[in-house]
Amino acid sequence: MTGEPIIKFTFAVDDPELDDERRQQIANKLLREIRDLDEVEKADRAEDLNPEAGSKPGFATLIGVLTAEVSMKNVKSFLGFLGDRLADKPMKISVKVGDKEVNIEAKSRKELLESERIAKDLLAAMGGGGNA
Repeated sequence: MTGEPIIKFTFAVDDPELDDERRQQIANKLLREIRDLDEVEKADRAEDLNPEAGSKPGFATLIGVLTAEVSMKNVKSFLGFLGDRLADKPMKISVKVGDKEVNIEAKSRKELLESERIAKDLLAAMGGGGNA
């Protein structure tokens, strides 16, 4: 069925013990794996919407931050994948459906899977997910 709502996840490993280089290494590896998933419509590095003055165009990505667009039917398996890969690392996740967005901090796989309920709640608030 076409027109199924797409959920946009923006997430970052939020471990203060990791330096920027290590966070970026984890993100690069994870991005390659996510792009190989059939459940994911699109995945990329997150762009900095407020880059510093004088920064080079095209280099305004956030360190260790990724985005993934997933259809509602694939959210649970995508979050399970993330939970398996990052179960021991705290994460910050933004769940966006249409123009509604919720931020979550997850420190466990269980908390990560809570994102699925939140995405469904956002769809319900939008009247069933009309124009996502």
